[in-house]
Amino acid sequence: MLIREAAADDWPRIWPFWHRIVAAAETYAWDPATSEEDARALWMAPGKRVYVAEDATGAVVGSACVTPNYGGPAARIANAGFMVDPDHAGRGIGRRLAEHILTTAKDEGYRGMVFNAVVETNPAVHLWTSLGFTILGTVPEAFEHPRHGLVGLHIMYRAL
Repeated sequence: MLIREAAADDWPRIWPFWHRIVAAAETYAWDPATSEEDARALWMAPGKRVYVAEDATGAVVGSACVTPNYGGPAARIANAGFMVDPDHAGRGIGRRLAEHILTTAKDEGYRGMVFNAVVETNPAVHLWTSLGFTILGTVPEAFEHPRHGLVGLHIMYRAL
């Protein structure tokens, strides 16, 4: 698997799984009806570093982005987003993207990474804790999950 910085022309290969994941309303606190134009502005915004994971055939099977979570004197705390095409889940793509982003963020001078809204039923919670993230707190019943009803949103952190 190749992980590389995304180019503008990668968006049409990211959008199908980005849309599928957000529309499912199970793991991201973004509007499930987000338009493609708004999604591109969210994911590929100026100031974000966006990466794609390609399989051996050159297909984009995942994407991740990293950006400062705060501004000013706190700008060295990163935030990141990760998406793996559901058709390619369970193959270690999320872990490889996460390891890449953590290394890249540290190399770019970030001192830590925070996730502001990790749905507590998201299977990725196990991945994040296995990579050294801790749950700082949980906002109870903050997310309306389509199958589980009201569930909490974790705030997670890891020093780099």
